Amino acid sequence: MKTPNDIIAVTIIEDNHFLRQGWRSLLEAQNDMIVLEDYENCELALASESIGQSNVILMDIGLPGMSGVEGVSRLLKKYPSLNIIMCTVFDDDDHVFDAICSGAVGYLLKKTPPQELVAAIREAVRGGSPMTERIARKVIRSFHRPSQRSSEANPDALTAREQEVLEKLAEGNSYATIADALGISLNSVRSYIRHIYDKLQVHSKTEAVSKGLKQRIIRPPR
Repeated sequence: MKTPNDIIAVTIIEDNHFLRQGWRSLLEAQNDMIVLEDYENCELALASESIGQSNVILMDIGLPGMSGVEGVSRLLKKYPSLNIIMCTVFDDDDHVFDAICSGAVGYLLKKTPPQELVAAIREAVRGGSPMTERIARKVIRSFHRPSQRSSEANPDALTAREQEVLEKLAEGNSYATIADALGISLNSVRSYIRHIYDKLQVHSKTEAVSKGLKQRIIRPPR
């Protein structure tokens, strides 16, 4: 018998009514899933009081009003533990990379077969990063390209130690955990992070990690 902890709570954010209802029917037919809500845009989702109870969010990128990429950032800022899977018609590099840098854990095309979509949701809950093979190849190729710094970033490059600290931040480690892992003091960690913020011209951990990934300063967490 399934307990509440075994049930995967899903929220859908998709402006196509027929696709939204199709996904709802598919997921509610699974014995380990429930659809909490479905929304046609990010604004409605952000105003919801129940969305934070979701285990997984299926989100389109090309939404009316606020884009899915911005929606990912806003939702994760409010509910950091959400697993957000982008499910869209786009498979170009910019959309893929922007979505991942914003915090999405997976990226699927809307034409993904139903059972692969269901499997992707289960994989995301287990800590995986579900992607179609074609998109996974695009992501891998993007990290094989030479690093190109954005003109908006400070020209001073991060030191090797600063890169290590930023990579640990990207993995979700606390300051104390980073200090233990690198064998340095907590004050040193704080100092490195201040330098990282100054060099990248950012004001938060989320912004630093996003810019570090987007500019290929660090590798995505495994």
